[in-house]
Amino acid sequence: MLDANALNLHYGAAQALRAVSLKAEPGKVTCVLGRNGVGKTSLLDALAGQHPVSGGTITWEGSDITALRPPDRARRGIAYVPQGREIFPLLTVEENLRTGFAPLKRDERSIPAEVYTLFPVLQSMLRRRGGDLSGGQQQQLAIGRALVTRPRLLLLDEPTEGIQPSIIKDIGRAITYLRSLGKIAIVLVEQYLDFARELGDHFVVMDRGAIVYSCNRDDLDEAALKQAMAI
Repeated sequence: MLDANALNLHYGAAQALRAVSLKAEPGKVTCVLGRNGVGKTSLLDALAGQHPVSGGTITWEGSDITALRPPDRARRGIAYVPQGREIFPLLTVEENLRTGFAPLKRDERSIPAEVYTLFPVLQSMLRRRGGDLSGGQQQQLAIGRALVTRPRLLLLDEPTEGIQPSIIKDIGRAITYLRSLGKIAIVLVEQYLDFARELGDHFVVMDRGAIVYSCNRDDLDEAALKQAMAI
């Protein structure tokens, strides 16, 4: 389980996170909601180790990982699909997927069949360069590359942004499948409320770097959720 406790994060004098606490459990999707610029991406950057926190702790599977670098977190089963995908445009689809081998032991370096089951288009485009794919196909590639690492914690930063509806459905089905395995904790940053509501087990809303509303699926008050998002 992921347990982030009272995280503070600064960019110089500007404070991006203010005492943010968040949990994520295997087989569950924790949705982080809120307007642009409220700290959602900063939270994922903190969890992935992309930016050091200035206060608080991050515990993963019972170990304090607050000071670990991103490669060390990847070796512990944490995969990050950032906003903007960050694939390698000049590498082929297959080469992009194989970059996910980096944190794996040598005998684990293969592309899981489920990557192609979830995103069949990738198998049909293995020799195409990543930069030649559509935005939706690049998003599928970015998620597929994360799955190559055999993650136990998957961090997704707005995977539906700028994506056509048909691929949004494919991504939703993939997240539902991964949740059903019961082995992967998923943190999903999302602005598309209907998509988050369909997938989420836990919901938090951020504003000005802090969590201003939280609930579970069973006690979700949609009016209160929308009001918190509109702050």
